[in-house]
Amino acid sequence: MIATLRDTTAADGDACCGTLTTDDAMGREQAEATAQLLKAVADPVRLQLLSLIRSSKGHEACVCDLTPAVGLSQPTVSHHLKVLTEAGLLTRERRGTWAWFQLVPARLDDLAAIFR
Repeated sequence: MIATLRDTTAADGDACCGTLTTDDAMGREQAEATAQLLKAVADPVRLQLLSLIRSSKGHEACVCDLTPAVGLSQPTVSHHLKVLTEAGLLTRERRGTWAWFQLVPARLDDLAAIFR
């Protein structure tokens, strides 16, 4: 059996260590949303795509430029860009026959805040 805070009480009824506080801790809903965000970036190709877009003028890039830069097929790159867009890290705009992707700075801030 795994001991929990409730299981580890001293003879006088006090909790074992009593140092655990939940005031500033992440709740389950926020943890699930954060896990989804981390899953979106937990792929080398997606990290590379984010880096390429971040380093591009205006923090935007056309899929036609991203495809050769990562050396993958256009459908594969589009799939990765879709995952990043669904995670809110990128926005997508159609310009003629091409799709352009732009970083969402606030969402990148959310990602950075996880590690602060």
